[in-house]
Amino acid sequence: MLIIGIAGGTGSGKTTVVNTIIDELQHEEVAVISQDSYYRDTGNLSYDERTKINFDHPQSIDFELLVKHLKQLKAGSSIPQPVYSFKEHNRTGETIQTPPKKVMLVEGILILTNPALRELFDIMIYVHADSDERLIRRLKRDMKERGRDLDEVLNRYQTTLKPMHQQFIEPSKEFADIIIPNNRYNTVAVDIVQTIIRERLD
Repeated sequence: MLIIGIAGGTGSGKTTVVNTIIDELQHEEVAVISQDSYYRDTGNLSYDERTKINFDHPQSIDFELLVKHLKQLKAGSSIPQPVYSFKEHNRTGETIQTPPKKVMLVEGILILTNPALRELFDIMIYVHADSDERLIRRLKRDMKERGRDLDEVLNRYQTTLKPMHQQFIEPSKEFADIIIPNNRYNTVAVDIVQTIIRERLD
């Protein structure tokens, strides 16, 4: 099994890179696990309390469960991947049965900050984008897909996203084997990743 970690700040274009790899490979032995599925269960808190959680801090992620699940996949077992609701700021209680594949892509803003997780990655990729570009993408996504209003998104960016990016996410770039600048579409870097994956699939 080839496990590839794909990190980068919020709105950096990680998902675009992942989708491009998946779409162009068109192979049933490639699957994706999102860090977002592994936000800690906060069912013991009220909705108002959950909205105040710093979801951009490494402590908000259940890395222990994610590491356990990747080890189970590597050993050939399926896993019950949690389902997370961004509107409720909590897991739904449902799971998705996820079987092992030859290539597992793990994507998320904080995945390179965790040493135990880094040890499981065969390749580590960091998608870099300009901070203004990332903010614009985040605004569009949160207002359109997650029901947030403009003031809420901007406030969260200034008080949480930006400082957490500077403290945890940007420094994790040093662990990356490949850095993909995503201010423009970078076909060369994506082609290199696809070539590595194809070799493993063949």
